Amino acid sequence: MNITPEEMAQLKAYLDRTLKTPNLTVKMREKAADSIEVMVDGEFIGLIYKIEDEGEVSFSFEMAILDIDLV
Repeated sequence: MNITPEEMAQLKAYLDRTLKTPNLTVKMREKAADSIEVMVDGEFIGLIYKIEDEGEVSFSFEMAILDIDLV
């Protein structure tokens, strides 16, 4: 299921309110329409997937944290 431009704007606004992270952006992926990329200061931090199940829509934010980033 494709993420619409309206949903993308709503997700961006939600992340801005919730995470309060400056310079957070979202953008469409080149080869997948069911998810968008989340970036902070131009650096990729994760993906948001659109999930539809039994007529209900939800979004899942997936972020991998490398051990080298914890140091």
